[in-house]
Amino acid sequence: MTMLTPYALSTDGRATPLGIDEKSPLLSWRLRSDRNGDAQTAYRIRVTEGGTERWDSGRVESPENSGIAYGGSVLRSRARYEWTVTVWNADGEEAGAADSWFETALLHPDEWTAVWIDRNPHVHPPFDPPVVDDLTDRTRHLPAPPHLRRSFTLDDAPVRARLYATARGVYEARLNGRKIGDHELAPGWTEYGTRILYQTYDVTDLVTASENVLGAVVADGWWSGFVGFDSRHQAQHYGAAPQFLAQLVLEFADGSTRTIDTDGEWVERPGAIRYADLLMGQYEDASRAQPGWDAPGYDANDWLPVRVVDPNPANLVAEPDEPVRVTEELHPVSVTALGDGRHLVDFGQNLVGRVRLTVRGAKTGQRIRLRHAEVLEDGELYLENLRTAEATDVYLAAGQPVEVFEPTFTFHGFRYVEVVGYPGLLHAQDVVGRVLHSDTPFTGTFECDDEMVDQLHRNIRWGQRGNWVSVPTDCPQRDERLGWLADAQIFAPTAMRNADVQAFFARWLADVRAATTPEGVFPDIAPRVAMLTEGAPAWGDGGVIIPWLLYRVYGDVRTLERSYDSMAAWVDHVHRHNPDLIWRNRTGNNYGDWLQVDADTPRALLATAYFAQSAALIASAARVIKKDAQPYEDLHARIKDAFIDAFVEDDGRVVGDTQTGYLLALAFDLLPSHLVEPAFERLAADVEKRDHHLTTGFVGVALLCPTLAAHGRADLAYALLHQDTYPSWGYSIVHGATTIWERWDGWTADRGFQAAQMNSFNHYSLGSIGDWLYGGVAGIDQAPDSVGYRSLVLRPTIGGRLGFARASQETVRGRVASGWRLADGEVVVDVEIPPGSTAELTVPTSDPSSVRDADGEAVGAQLRLESGTYRFTAQPPTPKKGH
Repeated sequence: MTMLTPYALSTDGRATPLGIDEKSPLLSWRLRSDRNGDAQTAYRIRVTEGGTERWDSGRVESPENSGIAYGGSVLRSRARYEWTVTVWNADGEEAGAADSWFETALLHPDEWTAVWIDRNPHVHPPFDPPVVDDLTDRTRHLPAPPHLRRSFTLDDAPVRARLYATARGVYEARLNGRKIGDHELAPGWTEYGTRILYQTYDVTDLVTASENVLGAVVADGWWSGFVGFDSRHQAQHYGAAPQFLAQLVLEFADGSTRTIDTDGEWVERPGAIRYADLLMGQYEDASRAQPGWDAPGYDANDWLPVRVVDPNPANLVAEPDEPVRVTEELHPVSVTALGDGRHLVDFGQNLVGRVRLTVRGAKTGQRIRLRHAEVLEDGELYLENLRTAEATDVYLAAGQPVEVFEPTFTFHGFRYVEVVGYPGLLHAQDVVGRVLHSDTPFTGTFECDDEMVDQLHRNIRWGQRGNWVSVPTDCPQRDERLGWLADAQIFAPTAMRNADVQAFFARWLADVRAATTPEGVFPDIAPRVAMLTEGAPAWGDGGVIIPWLLYRVYGDVRTLERSYDSMAAWVDHVHRHNPDLIWRNRTGNNYGDWLQVDADTPRALLATAYFAQSAALIASAARVIKKDAQPYEDLHARIKDAFIDAFVEDDGRVVGDTQTGYLLALAFDLLPSHLVEPAFERLAADVEKRDHHLTTGFVGVALLCPTLAAHGRADLAYALLHQDTYPSWGYSIVHGATTIWERWDGWTADRGFQAAQMNSFNHYSLGSIGDWLYGGVAGIDQAPDSVGYRSLVLRPTIGGRLGFARASQETVRGRVASGWRLADGEVVVDVEIPPGSTAELTVPTSDPSSVRDADGEAVGAQLRLESGTYRFTAQPPTPKKGH
């Protein structure tokens, strides 16, 4: 029997979250059914705690399956809640059900009894490296990460044990000799002055009825380590040294509890790690390791007391999204012995993470150095583009037959690793690339029969993974790694195709809001560091655009509500300083169309276009959350008029005559209707006169192919997609790119490498074409008034040299898929629509009368479909002449 079934249940955007502090968490599920036309007509949610019912929604007549607010009794701290959802199908019959759970963390600030601790600098000697060592001035006096320890004894094993832990810095918690959890670089990077995330771990199985040892290693991380590129202030942006805070809560069978806090009873000392820095790397002397330091039975009499540095555990927030994890391991495609004790390891993929190295037969104190790089120059590592980031890990061997070195508190962006000082011949099986990123679930797929386009999609995904490390960064390798708002907003539509990034972005947007100036001005980056001021056009506007995208894609009203005041304050700020509605004043660094090629888009034009777009989005947001939209609707209309007066000529020419100028005017609806076609023709003519090459930078590139296709020139969009001469996406691929480059001319055959001061080979901004691969090539989109893919627009586009293309996405409704293939003189279109959604399908054909369904019935090219899976065949469209 067919059945409508809920699946992928989530609480606040996560499956079974262990430790939340929302007072009214949001419950969601997706739907599937193998019956066409099925839909949810009602649901019932039941929530229990320890077998006691806490909420029964009753049967609710509603198609909604996402963002249902918990409506039961007040949640208790440290409690496990189990919940079940039952759904009714399109016939009103009770159908499937599914179960999940969530657990609350510490919901009230007064429940924190732990205090912040760190190394006592008055009794602990500084790191004094060997005189013969070749450390640099940046790393020579970096402090050793303290190893922190607290022993305690229990008469009985607990029936439940939870550790709540965080750091100002990054930490690894340990209990009875074992690492706790699978988090990496916890707690992540936030606006520390406003909030610090803490993690919740279930450690019940690690605690015993005897001596126990709770430990942690704490390193500088983003708190006090090197961050950014300001030579006047490269480190210690937030504090001078890392600190740790933890609370282990033990519950026993008799109902009693015991808490082990960070306090003055803890002791510390350095271990094998001499220093660890996110940018510089990690230095480890295995001969200084303290075996068993984190386990019972260890003699810690010579350890030193910690210092209590802050008795106030304020601004703590339970981690609201998935942490950074090791998600994949890569093995080298080659290991080459270079002579002079050097080996060059090639992983075949530009990745972000670290290396696990197995060392065999090293003598005590033997020094092994690992240097990381994205590309090679004349067979050697190209390191100049790292700027001051050293990206170097050092291991001094302990002299054991087999040792394993894997740094813990650093990460690098690299494809190649030079290993110097390895004893004997290095074998590929002894080197493993460990891929690190925020573990956002990947939910989208795209494939076609053109290997270069498939490689482009892979490059986009790898770029997203590598730059999704706690915050959405610009690059993972050099001395920057900052959360640039423009990069994020430009790439966000693509990111939301590839993965479920709702919780990730919602969490980061809290830092964006916290980083605003007292005047309400968004920054260029968040979290904020010392050298940057107020946001530039398209950069600060990210604080408006991303909350709106979260609403449109995920139905995330809560983030929209929380962001609305700051969104409005941003536009009000721009308006206040630009009363003539042309944005020329208070433009921050005003980057324009960053890294455009052979074009100069007027910066006031770009700024004003974004001013108009942000005003329009705020008006839309106001309507959603029941605010007064009229002031921003009126403002948008006035900005549009000012834009036309200032930048649009009577024949449709847009001032500057650049691709990006036309794209902004067209995509943001800033032209009078009678000038849309003339302006578009100028855009198309510019692409054609350049022999199908682009000139767009960061801002324009995302709009290029979608706008060309939307105005009937998908042939030009495909020509750009397939282009493999400079400048193009394909040019980098032809020359070995496995991620998206920062700039079109990162390397060219005639000029070699671009200026080393800004030349990343792993940025995602120019990969924003990924949205069009899903939405244009495969054809998955939603209607302008749709939210959460409730009303789909499926418009697959045949073109270029493709013989097939298909994509799928796990949306908040369920799985959406669309694809096409050319076979035996026909086009075959396959689509899948989740229960409760409808779709307007346009079958690509030059003869609507040729369209047949799976039963051979003529159905026409324009179809309105209910949920289910469908196949149609038709005569393919006729290619445009000359293209």
